Amino acid sequence: MKAARFIAGKLKFRGRIAMACIAVSFLVMIVAVAVSSGFRDAVRDGVSSIAGDVTIAPADMNYLTGTEPIELSPSYLPHVEALKCVESVSPVVYRAGIIRDGDIIHGVVFKGVVREHADSLQPLSVSVPARLLELTGAATGDDLLAYFVGESVKVRKFRIGAVHESILASDDNMTVYADIDDIRRVNGWTGEQISAFEVRLSDGLRNEAGIKEAESEIGSTVYSWIEDDEASVICTSSVSAYPQLFDWLDLIDFNVLFILGLMTLVAGFNMISGLLILLFERISTIGTLKALGMENRDVAEIFLRVSSSYVLKGMVIGNVLAVLFCMVQSATGFLTLDPENYFVSAVPVRLDFIKILAADAVAYIVIMLLLLLPSLFISRIDPAKTVRMN
Repeated sequence: MKAARFIAGKLKFRGRIAMACIAVSFLVMIVAVAVSSGFRDAVRDGVSSIAGDVTIAPADMNYLTGTEPIELSPSYLPHVEALKCVESVSPVVYRAGIIRDGDIIHGVVFKGVVREHADSLQPLSVSVPARLLELTGAATGDDLLAYFVGESVKVRKFRIGAVHESILASDDNMTVYADIDDIRRVNGWTGEQISAFEVRLSDGLRNEAGIKEAESEIGSTVYSWIEDDEASVICTSSVSAYPQLFDWLDLIDFNVLFILGLMTLVAGFNMISGLLILLFERISTIGTLKALGMENRDVAEIFLRVSSSYVLKGMVIGNVLAVLFCMVQSATGFLTLDPENYFVSAVPVRLDFIKILAADAVAYIVIMLLLLLPSLFISRIDPAKTVRMN
């Protein structure tokens, strides 16, 4: 057994406070990473459920009048569906409308979806955002009177069959889900006409870079296979349609990096203070070891080994506490948020173990590098003086 390892195993380090600070630091770091990953998943899933990851639609699509439809079975559709990045392609029909309930008048966008993707809505039954119910005071089962303005004003009476939460359900951007045939009839279209296709990507590709790459690939496929007599379309990604959401996610990632750096420095300086205390307590031991011929480097290795064991213990404790916290939050959602400001009603968490292990590894390396500073103190200890004092 190496001498440094043997002696390190015999030294006692009264560094419980330092270890507790390290555990708290790693707890905060792992929770921050989990929350950042959770927000990314929640926002991407929310945007994908509302507008798909990539939309294929006419360049001049008009939500107000529902003009310029495209065909339900264009020549390029099978080729788009065959792309490896594509999970599903869903037809949708849009139409802007006005909801009136007593003195309350509010504009919304009706989105017609295929029935099996509309929570099994019955004809003339709609799913409305929770915010709209708050504004109108309506409830599930009530009638919903809608006005559609075009060349003439059309009036339809729907029934509220379901309520949904939406990360984009601001007062100026509300989507009411209906059966696709109901909105087709409002637009005066046949069963072979739609407003757009919404493309949902595979889970592994639903990140900012993957969405942009898929947008380019889908656009190239459409351009290659579209026929001259078919309506011109463009492909738009959710990153392009909702840049403010992805900018907000980038800001969260920046804050997480700041937290990781700050907590690493806090843990490092706590361990520095703990190691200095240990060195001062063991000056005579250091002097004796140097008098016996041990090099400064080997003596420093002893104390770095002792410190490393406490860093690892604190890291494990912090990780376990963080994982338990994330599991409780994921199951109960006891930490809530204002959806108008944060797009979700509870703090989302996702345990991305690759990111967690990366954060642990980087933090451990930085802390150990910081601990090289107090180890320089060993080279200044004169063994003759320390032995004479004892």
